[in-house]
Amino acid sequence: MDSVKRYFGFDEAGTNLRVEVLAGITTFLTMAYIIFVNPAILGDAGMPKDSVFVATCLVAALASLIMGFYANYPIACAPGMGLNAYFAYTVVKGMGFTWQAALGAVFISGCLFLIVTLFRVREVIVNGIPHSIRIAITGGIGLFLAIISLKTAGIVTGNPATLVTLGNLHDPHVILAIIGFFAIVTLDFLRVRGAILIGIVGVTILSFFFGGNEFRGIVSAPPSISPTLFQLDIKAALSTGVLNVVLVFFLVELFDATGTLMGVANRAGLLVHGKMHRLNRALLADSTAILAGSVLGTSSTTAYIESASGVQAGGRTGVTAITVGVLFLLALFFAPLAGVVPGYATAPALLYVSCLMLREMADLPWDDATEVVPAALTALMMPFTYSIANGVAFGFISYAGLKLLTGRARQVKFVVWIIAAVFLFRFFYLGSE
Repeated sequence: MDSVKRYFGFDEAGTNLRVEVLAGITTFLTMAYIIFVNPAILGDAGMPKDSVFVATCLVAALASLIMGFYANYPIACAPGMGLNAYFAYTVVKGMGFTWQAALGAVFISGCLFLIVTLFRVREVIVNGIPHSIRIAITGGIGLFLAIISLKTAGIVTGNPATLVTLGNLHDPHVILAIIGFFAIVTLDFLRVRGAILIGIVGVTILSFFFGGNEFRGIVSAPPSISPTLFQLDIKAALSTGVLNVVLVFFLVELFDATGTLMGVANRAGLLVHGKMHRLNRALLADSTAILAGSVLGTSSTTAYIESASGVQAGGRTGVTAITVGVLFLLALFFAPLAGVVPGYATAPALLYVSCLMLREMADLPWDDATEVVPAALTALMMPFTYSIANGVAFGFISYAGLKLLTGRARQVKFVVWIIAAVFLFRFFYLGSE
């Protein structure tokens, strides 16, 4: 036990094994939806759903375990939402590529991702992010979590006239989500250990009585992964037509994962002078996972913003991520039990975390428009375009542009000019996909 404490730095982080494990369980419950959503989305692209389920669990476990053991960060990884939709609906169904070729594109983008990580290019990019943008990434992820959680809870719903509107507040699921939210906030304010986890479990229990939830059993044997294992088609992915796809995968992976790492680490108080120690180790964890995922049979893997819920529950070390990894492995055999937790039970936890993450915006230099406007655009574009990467893109472009127009170009680091130019190229040449 003492060796575990020393390796993960429990004393320095002010935590212990119990807190870390509870934080890991909390994170897992808030992101376990990917076990069922990812196969459903990739299944629309013609991929065998059962095999994708196994691949999803395995790659999430692998990436989270590497993040925990090697990088010692409380940040879990899994196939990314948004990237899987782009894979299925744009690349396969929209552009007509086979899912095997799309997996090949993921593999190639993962290779590029790994190269920029090994040569520390990605570390230079992360460390070159302006302070105001760094703050805004955390706040923007908070807003992004907010819209995800409100939509999942049914409190906010789509509307063709106004884009979004208030949901049905008479719906039992919505009522249970609201009860869960106030329970979590109250318990956390009263410093009750495991407040978020208690809220999630509590709403899940109530869902059997008032939400129409059904118990589906506990154990089931995992399906075969052979239909998707090693099925990627790299040769087809190297064709001219799929080059744009590779670049989009690469750019979104790069800045989505980077933004998440920075935002969650900042929320956990793990940034020292604005920088992450062991950053390259964390970057290698998700880089390796992308390659592994393409081989196993799933779309790009990334760091998960839901890790913020575990951080709020007290997670500060890699044990939190390791716990998530172990639970994903167990989910292979306990899929019916994992599927019992409804989305409206985890949504209150994410909504509470999003509220807390917004306080980072108070540290912005509000009297300097060249700093605060790019920061505001970064934060606002994340929920309104449903993409962390797009928020980062608008932030960099507007930051460089405003500094140039106001005669303060010398304040901009060279790497910021390059990133802004790359994003401009992406938007004007590759389009918004």
